[in-house]
Amino acid sequence: MGVLLGLDAGELAALLGQGHPGFRAQQLYEALYRTRVTSLDEVTTLPSDLRRQLAADHRIGLPRVERRYDSADGTRRYLLRLDDGRAIEAVFMPEVSRSTFCISTQVGCPVGCHFCMTAALGLERNLTAGEIAGQVLFLLREHGLEPGRDRVNVVMMGQGEPLLNLEAVLKATRLLVDPRGVGISPRRVTLSTVGIVPKIRELGQAAIRPKLAISLHATTDEVRARLIPIARRYPLAELLEACRAYPLRSWERLTFEYLLIRGVNDSDHDARRLASLLGQLRAKVNLIPLNPGPGIPYQPPDPERILAFQARVRRVLPCFIRKPRGQDVFAACGQLRRMALDEAAQACGAISTLARRSVNRTMPE
Repeated sequence: MGVLLGLDAGELAALLGQGHPGFRAQQLYEALYRTRVTSLDEVTTLPSDLRRQLAADHRIGLPRVERRYDSADGTRRYLLRLDDGRAIEAVFMPEVSRSTFCISTQVGCPVGCHFCMTAALGLERNLTAGEIAGQVLFLLREHGLEPGRDRVNVVMMGQGEPLLNLEAVLKATRLLVDPRGVGISPRRVTLSTVGIVPKIRELGQAAIRPKLAISLHATTDEVRARLIPIARRYPLAELLEACRAYPLRSWERLTFEYLLIRGVNDSDHDARRLASLLGQLRAKVNLIPLNPGPGIPYQPPDPERILAFQARVRRVLPCFIRKPRGQDVFAACGQLRRMALDEAAQACGAISTLARRSVNRTMPE
């Protein structure tokens, strides 16, 4: 049975064939992406016989909710089941003036970062464009949000390395930002990569693309390779050259994410090197205190060290501290491992206590 989500208007027109007026494909497209129907019976703009014909051979393809975990700070982590039985995670983070969706681009992740719980999953497969966009459609409907009315940010920072699934990521982005479809502003869609240099160049050539965030996490090749094994293929000099050559749009800055780990990359020397490395770029830095978890052999710095690090970087370029969200339900950066909370609690032990203390002490952005 075919899946409709992920098809653009031209592909839907080809699917319907020449026996139907051209506007029928546009009606179906708008029903899928703007109205966000969950059943073909809801597409009342189409004749009933066409709806029955479509339903006989196609399904919409939205993910199904397996479990939901609610954080004390309002964050929600969703365990979503795909048609083939595999599971991914998506996270909803509400704030006063905006809502942020953190979505996955792969089932698991192949990169193997040593500070990330998702790394333990390995890679099961890439997501399709429909499975990527489907997470956003699900979250919009689940929380009653409208992109034209509500401020919605989408960050591709869940399971997976987006640049290793670039074709599907770009197609999903086109569907998400299309004014005739989902209608999210291109300024509000971001992907995060550990720095796959050839794919960064390819991304920059795309006419419609997400904003680019680089997970840097270290100021020397030695430390970066220790934290991110794949970084051995892409030394800092090569990565930064790709960033300098990246064709930023007039309204755009590069974002560099820097995970702060106690005693590993949080010294004053690291802060000065970071400012020196990035000082000539149109960029900003997001500092992310490590989110502890089972099997992670690191700890976050004390809040005073985080603030001192920020102050040094801020002398040269904008630098913010990302407020941790959803740590108590393992929804924060680096914690997505499809765990049930009881499993996580047993595995985490004392580390979970450290996480709760960190939530209370870390300074907000």
